[in-house]
Parts: sequence; C-alpha cells; structure tokens
Amino acid sequence: MTYESFYGLKENPFGVTPDPRFFFSGKSHRDALAYLRYTLGEHKGFAVVTGEVGVGKTTVVKTFVQSLEHGVDTAVVLNPRLSFKQLLSTVVSEFGLSVKGKSKAELLIDLRRFLLDSRRRDRNVILILDEAQNLPAASLEEIRMLSNLESDDRKLLQIAFVGQPELSELLALRELRQLRQRIPGICTIAPLSRPEVDDYVRTRLEKAGGDGSPRFADEAFAEVFKHSDGIPRLVNFICDRTLLLGFVEEKKQVDAGLVIAAARDLEVGQSEEEESLGKAAM
Repeated sequence: MTYESFYGLKENPFGVTPDPRFFFSGKSHRDALAYLRYTLGEHKGFAVVTGEVGVGKTTVVKTFVQSLEHGVDTAVVLNPRLSFKQLLSTVVSEFGLSVKGKSKAELLIDLRRFLLDSRRRDRNVILILDEAQNLPAASLEEIRMLSNLESDDRKLLQIAFVGQPELSELLALRELRQLRQRIPGICTIAPLSRPEVDDYVRTRLEKAGGDGSPRFADEAFAEVFKHSDGIPRLVNFICDRTLLLGFVEEKKQVDAGLVIAAARDLEVGQSEEEESLGKAAM
C-alpha cells in the first residue's frame, strides 16, 4: 500500500515535476500568466519573468504554452547555457527546420523565412528561454538582434526570458542597455502567502482525487509555511514527506508534529548530502 491509497488519493499530489494540471492560481502566479498572455499575445517583442528557485516559474510557462490557441508556434528552450550558434540551432530545430551542417548565417536566413511565412499565414511565433540567467551576455545581445526581424506592423518573433533573480542583474549590465530598453517590464513571481499555502495544499489534494482526506490541522499549515517560506517546491517536498510519515503512523489527520518531523527529516537529509559532496571534493 502507498500513502496515496491510504489517504484515498488517485495520484501523488505533491510531485515536484512542473505539471499544468496542478497550476495554482495564486495572485502572483496568476499575474505572471496574464503578463505573458498580454505581452506576447500583443506582439510587444519581449517579456521577462523572474523568481526564486522553486517558486513555480516553469509551471507558469507550461500553463501558458498549454493555454495557447491555434495559430501559435512555440519553441521552449529549457537550458540555454549555450553559445548563440548552439542556441540558434536549437531554436530553428524546435520550429521543425533542418539544422544539419548549416552555418550561423544560413540558420538566420532559414529562421527569417520561417517567420515571414508565419506572418503571411497570420501565425504568432513565440520563443521562451527558461533558466535565462545562464545565458552569456553576448548571446543575449545577439538575441536582441533577432527582435529586428519585423514586418510593417509587428515583431515577427516574440521572446520571453524566464529565470532566477540574477536575470534582472544581468539585464541591467551596461552592454545590454539596448535590450533592456526594449523590455516593457519585468514580472516577478513572489512566494505564496500564508493563506495561499493553505489553499495551495488543499487544491493539490483535491486535484489528486482527495475528498477531504487527509485533513491538515491549522497548526500543520502554519508549520508548512514556516518551513517552506511559501516556496511551492519546498511545500511539495514537506507535504510529500509529511503524508509518508502519516501513512507509516496510520494517521488520517495531519498535525503540526508530523510536519515538524518531516521538515527535520528533509533538513537532515540535505545536511548529509552537502557533507558527502564536501568530502568528495576534498
């Protein structure tokens, strides 16, 4: 038996893989989704979304892509720690074009043709670069040049940068001022508030098939917030461990003690992992 069956759940409610089915419409996440829809849907050229590790940026991106209607071509690059030539090859390939043996100039020509053809067919083309704080400044500047591809009435390529807070610092560099001037605004996803953590946990349990079990006591919610600081990924880690402990102890109701024990287990595990890595580096 698993804890899912013990609590009457159809699936794991606290998986850490970003899943649009479990998108939580908290204020900050809802604002980020609306920002992407407006900025990219209205052909503004650039959008930037930032947030701390685990705050839910990738889930917002996946939810946005899934919500797009017909008439939109989308390329999502999840790890852009690449030279511009490598990045360009990845993007062109994502749009279904051949890249084998082609030079940078040839790839740019193919991309331009693709964008012009998309415009003639009244299709919007969106490029999303996740973990964009890893992009070299030189690549960012060349990406800016891609925004010069335009028709008489709009940009041919809409580009979204998604990354950790360091992305804002990167875009503030003097050599990237021309790019920064083209960005209408930066949307930052904040951690969940205390009431949102409560709703977040309840919502994920409900979407996983829960019908009121397990039930978290108010004090348990307070401990989840205390140990996660409202970071959704940490909420998932803590709640997953909490339900496992509850299953082992055959507790249908989650109390504060279970959450504290789960958080302690996770902290010990993290400390041991860091100690092991430290010894390996010696």
